[in-house]
Order: sequence, then C-alpha cells, then structure tokens
Amino acid sequence: MENIAFPKGFLWGAATAAFQVEGATDVDGRTDSIWDAFCRVPGKIVGGHTGEPGADHYRRFEQDVRMMADLGLGAYRFSIAWPRVRPDGGAVNQAGLDFYSRLVDTLLEHGIKPWPTLYHWDLPQKLEDTGGWAERDTAHRFAEYAESVVEALADRVDGFTTLNEPWCAAFLGYAAGIHAPGRTEPDAAVAAVHHLLLAHGLAGEVIRGAGKELGITLNMYPIIPADPSSEADRDVARRLDGLQQRIFLDPLLLGEYPADVLEDLEPFGFSSVIHEGDLKTISGPLDMLGVNYYTEHYVSAQPGEIGPSPWVGVGDHSFPRRDAPVTDMGWEVRPDGLTSVLLRVHNDYPSIPLYITENGAAYPDQPGVDDAERTEYIASHLRAAHTAIAAGVDLRGYFCWSLMDNFEWAEGYAKRFGIVHVDYDTQVRTPKMSARWFSAVARSNAIAS
Repeated sequence: MENIAFPKGFLWGAATAAFQVEGATDVDGRTDSIWDAFCRVPGKIVGGHTGEPGADHYRRFEQDVRMMADLGLGAYRFSIAWPRVRPDGGAVNQAGLDFYSRLVDTLLEHGIKPWPTLYHWDLPQKLEDTGGWAERDTAHRFAEYAESVVEALADRVDGFTTLNEPWCAAFLGYAAGIHAPGRTEPDAAVAAVHHLLLAHGLAGEVIRGAGKELGITLNMYPIIPADPSSEADRDVARRLDGLQQRIFLDPLLLGEYPADVLEDLEPFGFSSVIHEGDLKTISGPLDMLGVNYYTEHYVSAQPGEIGPSPWVGVGDHSFPRRDAPVTDMGWEVRPDGLTSVLLRVHNDYPSIPLYITENGAAYPDQPGVDDAERTEYIASHLRAAHTAIAAGVDLRGYFCWSLMDNFEWAEGYAKRFGIVHVDYDTQVRTPKMSARWFSAVARSNAIAS
C-alpha cells in the first residue's frame, strides 16, 4: 500500500475548547459563562453534568503539552475563556491572562505552535443578562476582550482565530435553545448572527493592528436535497445552505449578505440590525479560514420533529436517514462531503488559505482505548482532504477533534471524541489507538492510500 504525502510544511494538530477541558470554573477569578448557567438548568445537560471536572486542563496543562509533544503534534488549537480574562465582561483579570501566557510558553518550549481561538461559546453570563449576542454592544465588549488577549500574547503568537462556529452560537443558542443560553427567539438568533460577525470584524481590526494573522472558523456541511427533482426539497436545501454557509461566508469574503437570505430573514428583522459600515468592518482582510467538518445534511421538505428549530424561516423540513454508518452522535460518516466543502470554498470565493480546524468522531471506545472506528474515520477524512489538495485547494493543516475526551456540551460526558482517553475520576490520560496512529501520520506527513 502506497503512502499519500501531504504538502511540505502541512500543519498537524489537535483541538480543544476552554469550557470543555479546563475545569476549574471558579478558580483564580473566573466567573460564570452562559454554559455554567445553562448547566444548572434541570434537564438541559445529559446526566446533569457541568464543566467540572472537564479534563482538569487548567491544572494539568503542562502534562498535556508534554503528551502532545510525545505524539509529535505540531500545533495545539485551544480557546481562551472570556470569563477568565474579563470576568463578567468587566475589567481585566491578570490571573486569567497569566494562565494562557504560561500555556503559550509551555507549548513553545515543546516546539508546538499555539493556535488560540478567542471565542468558543463561553460568553460571560453578565453580558447575557443584558441581552447577550442579540445586543450590538456585546460585539464591542468582545473587541475590548480581544485587545486584552492580543496585548498579552501577541509577542509569542503568530495569529488569532476570532470565533468558533458562530452558527452554533447563534442558532443553537438563541433559536433552538439546545445550547447556552437556551433561548428560543428567532429574532434574537438572526441578530446574534450579525453581532457575532461584527465582533469578528472589530476584533480583527485589533489583531491586524498588532501585525498578527487573522482567522475565523466555520462549521460547514454540504446540504443535499433528498429529492433533487422536488422544488420543495431544493428550496429547503437552499434555505438551509443560506443559514449554514452563505450567511457567514458571503459577508466575510464578499462583503455582502446573500440577497435570498436577507429576503428569507426579513420577517425576523435581520436587516434592521445591519448598520452602515458594518459589512466593511466584517469583510476586513482574512489570513485563513478554518473549516470544521463532521457530516452532511440530507434534507427533505417533509415535516420533521415539532419544537424550536435552529433553522429560522425554513418551514417544514426533516433529515431522512440514509444507508450509511453513523457515529455515536448519530451523524452519518460522509468523508466525501469534506472534499465537497473544501472545493466549494476554493471555487466560489476569493482565494484564501484553508485549515481543517475540527474533524473527528464520538464512539463508545470499549474497552476504552481500542478505537478502530475513530481511526478509520480520521483516515478516510484525511484521504478526502488530500483529494481536495490534489484538485488545487490551498489546504495547509488539519486539527483532529479532539485531543482528549471532554465535556461534550448538551451531551455532558456521555460522548467521547478524544484521541486520548480521560478517566474522569482519576484524570489519568491514556492515548488511544487513534492517537498512536495519528502520531505516525503527523511525524511522516503522509497517510496510507
């Protein structure tokens, strides 16, 4: 079996998020995020779990960095907890900044590139109390927070990602109510989309002003009509694609919102939150786009589940199950969809370097570390990524999700995505089969065909 080589300098890493791994939620001045508050709402999180203990990364980061170095990883994508750096959205907390400074120093000492994300969904609860992302002022508070982080870390970090998956933050948090802050207000959700993008633009000015590289990460999936000959199915797919992809890609890379999306969302007051000059701010120069990919969306206009939906303005829709293997999350395994997503950005938008910033799978992992299914999942998606590279896509790196088992949002600790097993009682880390395999790939810069 021949090896498929990736381009010279291709970046291999693993990713985590602050609330999922850090624990220590009330330590060194950190205050509540919307996820701390959401976890206290009965029935919202499987098992009633919370961000404690996470993977105790706040206390064990040095051990974790050594583990990354042992695996031969070239980069670590982590997020910074806004409630640590500016508790309650207020004044700077030096202890919080110092933690991330120590983390960056330790990564550099081990030859690992720090890849910080400023926002992975942990809005300070005090800012949510005044309206959260539905309010324009939150974007300005984010810019202040970004300035604090950039000032502290820019001397040792090459660049910053502003937001992770703003689709989830806006639509799962403010429309469907299944993520924090748990609101089911379509008008607030579409306002949150624009204010998140404005926050990116304002923070981007800070980041570029410091001479650092700027990125943003979007979760992207092909949207496939169940019956391509059905006008209703095609229209539902168009609407979903508008909300999942184009409502973010077009303002970021083209400087405008798609006309059909503006029309779809007009009943929810979307255009009223867009101020003169906002799109110029949002579309400032980007140095890279992160793509998070897990599956495809196969959609029908037939009615589905009743209840609050993230798909604002879409109307009747459902997601028929096809004949395909699924992960422990119930997501179809569709590696070819990754090729499609990368090619789409390459073909439809101005040229921009791409990174796969999340890709991975949850499986039960019995008896804990023998995870052949996850290994094959990652391998098949790396082959799909290489297919895109061969077709001309400027793909420069891959981060597996996730480095360690951790708190999986509304699923609590019930789902395990890590290539490293975490015993939550003892906090013992044990690399799984997938970690050993991924280590070999990272070291050789190649994968078996």
